[in-house]
Amino acid sequence: MPTATATRDPLSATLAALADPTRRAILARLAQGEAAVTELAEPFAMSLPAVSKHLKVLERAHLIERSRHAQWRPCRLAPEPLKEVSDWVEHYRRLWEERLDRLDEYLSELQRESAGDRRQEDAMEHQEQHEGEPR
Repeated sequence: MPTATATRDPLSATLAALADPTRRAILARLAQGEAAVTELAEPFAMSLPAVSKHLKVLERAHLIERSRHAQWRPCRLAPEPLKEVSDWVEHYRRLWEERLDRLDEYLSELQRESAGDRRQEDAMEHQEQHEGEPR
């Protein structure tokens, strides 16, 4: 049964499912093609029921799809929720990139102003040192 959060907020359900390294490893394997639960369980030191629980979380987050072929229930990657996460991250990446670019421009402007102030101070010092000297 889907959780209330998964129903209301698919992005949160996807991110919660992706938070677990075992589930990310399962998705990485499924990116190569569909697989049975026993195949997915092979690299992990856990029972088949434990792997099945991970698969249920991934299924509730719509990250995988399972079908029935007699007794065999192959799993396959469902990439759409990953695209939604990617789009969400990309939005904030662009936002921060723009902010950091503006900060960089501001700091460069401050450096130019500071360099200009130093040149002006140096010129005034030079002038003061040489005041009263015959030309």
